[in-house]
Amino acid sequence: MKIAKIDICQLAMGDGKGWMPKSAFVRVVTEDGVFGLGEVSPMQGGYSSLVVIARDMAPYLLGKDSLDHAVLLDTLLHKCIKLGPDGIVTGALAALDIALWDLKGKHFEQPIYKLLGGAWTTRLPCYSSVGGNAARTVDEVVRAVAARVEKEKSSAVKIRWDGDRTRQDVDIKGDIEKARAVRKLLGDDFEIGFDANNGYSVGGAIRVGRELEQLGYAWFEEPVQHYNLQAMGEVAQRLDITVSAGEQTYTLQSLKDLIEVGVRMVQPDIVKMGGITGMMQCAALARAHGVELVPHQTQPVVGHLANIHVLSTLMHLAKPVELADQWERGEPVFVNPSMPDNGCFEVPDSPGLGVQINEEEFESRRLPVSV
Repeated sequence: MKIAKIDICQLAMGDGKGWMPKSAFVRVVTEDGVFGLGEVSPMQGGYSSLVVIARDMAPYLLGKDSLDHAVLLDTLLHKCIKLGPDGIVTGALAALDIALWDLKGKHFEQPIYKLLGGAWTTRLPCYSSVGGNAARTVDEVVRAVAARVEKEKSSAVKIRWDGDRTRQDVDIKGDIEKARAVRKLLGDDFEIGFDANNGYSVGGAIRVGRELEQLGYAWFEEPVQHYNLQAMGEVAQRLDITVSAGEQTYTLQSLKDLIEVGVRMVQPDIVKMGGITGMMQCAALARAHGVELVPHQTQPVVGHLANIHVLSTLMHLAKPVELADQWERGEPVFVNPSMPDNGCFEVPDSPGLGVQINEEEFESRRLPVSV
């Protein structure tokens, strides 16, 4: 299981335009030709993390035993720690971690969830994550949500704002009207989350949060800027609704800080923070503190499969799995993209991640990465 090659690749996904038009992957190839596939955080196409893998990580990994996985990645973290560790470095390590777990599963001929200790369930309900609502009218929001629920048969919905993060409290009255309209559309018993995408001041967040409490919303995601921990904690402690955060948290230590200020639902992303190993550590941390772990996840195949392998192993799984916009963009490249079936995802039982690649399509979409 010695590592012979590290292949980095950026691909044009879907039609190569619009929301997240590029995805970034890494293949870790062993001497016998078997490879594991990992995914890099797609922010800015994942380019920077791919360059760090190629220039600063791959030379160290060549010739190493892939089963020494944890030692290798901890060594690389400290080798590259002056570059972060947040963001670019942790995204690179997450991709390598997922690839090494995929390799391990193939080596032992087991799905990853078996290597993690087994699944409580291999059928996971999903929630439709509906973005772009800052720019929509109330009627447009209602139509967008109705279309997604009808298409995906999801058991819950999250409405996302995706607004301008340089501005706060832009349209609090309008935001509340949209939240009311979605509740009216879906009825009193439907589970709904509200993702502010860091759009409010503390005062604005508390005003919106009070309205969401009255409307019976299940959670209020990232109401204020993620880097202002004290503000996030103040909002979380002053509201009854569950306040969530963590998709822009990149280390276990930073997640601990978020919990300690009062956040009670944490949302790290498997392709941004630690990969499968990191997410299992997050699960242990969340359980020790009695908070909910509900990972952020917008990637339709590799990152998603890694995520549901982990979530299947959690005894107290609190919320459905995220199903973001344009999920279908993984279809041309991957033979078996994990699409929802009647509102649920199935965890593959084939070795490793269980992903199958259309190699011709994969290569035709490859973009140059200069290192």
